[in-house]
Amino acid sequence: MDIIELLKSAFMGLVEGITEWLPVSSTGHMILVDEFVKMNVSETFWNMFLVVIQLGAILAVCVLFFYDLNPFSPSKGKEGRRDTWVLWGKIVLGCIPAAAIGLPLNDWMEEHFYNAPVVALALIVYGVLFIVIENWRANKRDQAALAGSFGSRAVVAGGRPAGAHFAAPAAAAAEDSGNDDEDLDFGSIATLEDLSWKTALGIGCFQILSLVPGTSRSGSTIIGGLLLGCTRSVASKFTFFLAIPVMFGASALKLVKYFVKGGTFGANEVAILGVGCIVAFVVSLIAIKWLMGFVRRHDFKCFGVYRIVLGIVVLAYFFVLEPMLGL
Repeated sequence: MDIIELLKSAFMGLVEGITEWLPVSSTGHMILVDEFVKMNVSETFWNMFLVVIQLGAILAVCVLFFYDLNPFSPSKGKEGRRDTWVLWGKIVLGCIPAAAIGLPLNDWMEEHFYNAPVVALALIVYGVLFIVIENWRANKRDQAALAGSFGSRAVVAGGRPAGAHFAAPAAAAAEDSGNDDEDLDFGSIATLEDLSWKTALGIGCFQILSLVPGTSRSGSTIIGGLLLGCTRSVASKFTFFLAIPVMFGASALKLVKYFVKGGTFGANEVAILGVGCIVAFVVSLIAIKWLMGFVRRHDFKCFGVYRIVLGIVVLAYFFVLEPMLGL
């Protein structure tokens, strides 16, 4: 058993655990890392590893949100169990668009889009979108706060503008804190119970965008949630939940294809995949907790800036530095 390959697998698990949940594209990062940290495995195994390592990450969601997702919890009443089943219904509904498009196009997308230039361009485009959308939302928040401060008749209970798509429930708290720059979480859909079936389907449609590597599954669905009026917390949490059937399904499909094509697991392959999944699981626990705390007090513009910078660096490397050095 090659200890170097296990260390490489652990590093891949670290990258997966961090980037799967932050809106920066885990698959995109894995493809880019592979350009510099080559694993000594077959191409077939690597393509399978790239997807199945996500199982470790998704198990972290199941552990952290077990109570929210468990309809059989004895501490939940009849209404709580019903709400949990409704939530699962919305999760399944939100997964249908990506499954309907992704399943028939999976092989074609891998053949044509899984490369560094596509990843770089997707990083930049969606980085710009994050900044534009957050600026737009901040403007909506300021308008809502201004309307509330003047006692507008359009403002209803809870400080939410009647008929408006966004609300600023925490605007008063920001004002009381004396920090005018505080960018608190806001939106007209402030809880998962507020999330309608129509909105769940809409967010699922945005998930289709993540079929392009570099887009980020979490990034595309969070953008969809923000545009449809969710708070950053709700958009992030529903994104995590959408990942459960998507990633389990994608991993199962990848494993089936791997074995159908004649792939096998020796002790080395089992160890490499196991180490990657375990590291991805542990790191994901930390990343998810951090992100849920972060989005309550900050917007996503910093991730937009990161994506743009990384995309530019990747383009510069592959189109300028690599040809120059003859790599």
